[in-house]
Amino acid sequence: MQDTGHVLFDNLGCGEERRQMLDEQIKSGERSFREVSEEMWGSLRVPFEDGFEVMKKELEIDQGFKEFHQFCIDNGIIFNVISAGLKPILRKVLDTFLGEDEIKSDGSEWKPIWRHETELGHDKALSVKEGRAQAEELSDENEVPLIIFIGDGVSDLAAAREADVLFARKGLRLEEYCIEHQIPYIGFDSFTDVKREVENIMKEDQEKTGGVGKPVRFNPRANMWRRVSSKQAVRCDLPMMSMT
Repeated sequence: MQDTGHVLFDNLGCGEERRQMLDEQIKSGERSFREVSEEMWGSLRVPFEDGFEVMKKELEIDQGFKEFHQFCIDNGIIFNVISAGLKPILRKVLDTFLGEDEIKSDGSEWKPIWRHETELGHDKALSVKEGRAQAEELSDENEVPLIIFIGDGVSDLAAAREADVLFARKGLRLEEYCIEHQIPYIGFDSFTDVKREVENIMKEDQEKTGGVGKPVRFNPRANMWRRVSSKQAVRCDLPMMSMT
């Protein structure tokens, strides 16, 4: 799926040229993600329903996403969406949301209410850590879950070091960041690729550890809990829409 914010900004807000200029300001460190995002969302002066009509025409969901989501359900994999997008957009597009928003009913203002008091606004690294703590509470004494993060853009950079396994969409900012900072990752073009790799990870772990002891893909730097019993589960923290 394309970035939902980009679709709105390019068609109904500041325009593609200005949006790309603002993206470069984030990349260079000239301005914070949160500051730039406030300007981008502030450029929208249309009712929400008008914005969603544009998204329905422009958005194309990855053909492998539904199959991957069903794969997670079938295998008892906990699937979370961590997004820097506005809640009504997520609800409309995926019927799944995190965070809070405020949009005036007359459409005169699109204003995000930020999840964290940081320059990012929504710090996905903190969200992953929060998910890790929740997973620990849900796990049995001899169980710890594997954390898989799947991302693509600027808002995903903070979470890149927090996962046991990191997927980065090829050719986008998260992959560039991983290369620049020598962060191990698995590149992907579609969720068909992700599904195949997760299947391989599950098979590899079962063959080499039998579900007992330190996992094959354990990332000690992230200090992530993961499951090691026969009730193995994988937590997938998925930012499908990563523009705030």
